[in-house]
Amino acid sequence: MDMLRKKPRLGFWGLWNISFGFFGIQIGFALQNANMSRVFQTLGASMDDLPALWVAAPLTGLIVQPIVGHFSDKTWTRLGRRRPYFLAGAILSALALLAMPLAPLIAAPLVFAAAMLWLLDASLNTAMEPFRAFVGDMLGTDQHSAGYAVQTAFIGAGAVVGSIFPFFLEQMGVSNVAPAGGLPDTVKWSFWFGAIALFSAVLWTVVTTQEYSPDDVASFEGPAPLDDSGPVRALAAKSYGSAMVWSMLGLIVIVAVDVLGLEKEVFLLGGLLAVYGLITALAIYLARQGKTANMLSSIVGDFAGMPDVMKRLAVVQFFSWSALFIMWINTTPVVTQYVFGSTDTGSAAYNEGANWVSVLFTVYNGVAAVAALTLLPVLSRKYGQVRTHSTCLTPGALGFMGFFLLRDAYALLLCEIGIGIAWASILAMPYAILASNLPQRKLGIYMGLFNIFIVVPQLLVATIMGSIMKTFFPGEPIWTMLFAACAFLIAAIAMQRVAKAIPAPGMGSSSAPGSL
Repeated sequence: MDMLRKKPRLGFWGLWNISFGFFGIQIGFALQNANMSRVFQTLGASMDDLPALWVAAPLTGLIVQPIVGHFSDKTWTRLGRRRPYFLAGAILSALALLAMPLAPLIAAPLVFAAAMLWLLDASLNTAMEPFRAFVGDMLGTDQHSAGYAVQTAFIGAGAVVGSIFPFFLEQMGVSNVAPAGGLPDTVKWSFWFGAIALFSAVLWTVVTTQEYSPDDVASFEGPAPLDDSGPVRALAAKSYGSAMVWSMLGLIVIVAVDVLGLEKEVFLLGGLLAVYGLITALAIYLARQGKTANMLSSIVGDFAGMPDVMKRLAVVQFFSWSALFIMWINTTPVVTQYVFGSTDTGSAAYNEGANWVSVLFTVYNGVAAVAALTLLPVLSRKYGQVRTHSTCLTPGALGFMGFFLLRDAYALLLCEIGIGIAWASILAMPYAILASNLPQRKLGIYMGLFNIFIVVPQLLVATIMGSIMKTFFPGEPIWTMLFAACAFLIAAIAMQRVAKAIPAPGMGSSSAPGSL
């Protein structure tokens, strides 16, 4: 057998080019995260409506990312393996950003804005998921940590640009007060500029990178296995019992909504559980029929057969992203109500507070960009990736506790420093660990499946948090920040279990101290 080649090491500009597109994608996500609650409230949505309207974001990620990951692993075109998905996602995302400010001109503006959020998030996910696998495709294991650190820096930088747009435009003299039934000019122009920036950045990566051909991949990793149907065969051996349990649980949740008077968003949770049970049963049936090449059985089989390190990281992701989604939904209501003293979306105080949220989001994303290239390498070399991630989540928890306790706008900037450190680690450490400990030929599907553990907690927040808040803390969104602080602390503790699933230094792991 011929010796396998090593992937060429990339220099600074090579690392820059493979991740620069993520700068644009994150501009889109930042505009969405910092402004959609404001858009929805301005168009007439109540606080109780926000979780249901926001559910579009995680739901589209849940559906899109595993499918895109599955197909991108198997794609080869003139543009390459991942780049066709970058480009298609960027075009659709830009169109959604261009259309979003037109919502007040539509007969049903709130419905139109929600539809554009669905399109925007689905398109951003289509572009984003292959970028995660792209780093693993293009770099050897010795550069995975560096690659994801650079990607995190671009994510932070893109989020800074996207978050600061409204505040910057206001300083330039653009009106920040919403006319009756309309959106402020600062928000409109932010979305339009963001569309141009997003598309241009992704196009840069598409034009400046060249993916490895299938022959190159074989020379790096060896020939593809003749039979890659192991996960599907394992799925065929499973019983239908677990699928029935999931479906029954979903039906129980649906019935409980009426019986217990729960919020209508919980219907979605029950529906997802029931549908997951049905999909699992169908996948098992197809696998038993010997149809090993179908997408459904392949995705469900890979999900059921996840490596242990991925399962343990899933717990960490669950609690980390629960806190983050709470932050994105509730920061604007919390800051405007408790710090700036207004819940009137047409008032100057509310819009001043909403713009301050843009500043706060800019700070935590800016801190993340700097920490990814400075703090994380130092901590990783000294303590290893697992301890680094656990350590970095702790100041994030303290930051959320600050939001719960403090009522000074400038003091919240200190809270964002802690959250920014945690955010940098969340975007880098889990992916560096996974890329070095997963089968390289399945990076796309595994990165897509890993997204489930980002999406599910967001869906739970969107469906259950509303009922909890309405029952126990009506009209008091500040309590969501205490939930977020506790979630980060649980994630930091759960990270300790991940170390046991990573091979020891010298056994193929790149997660030892000194790997970043």
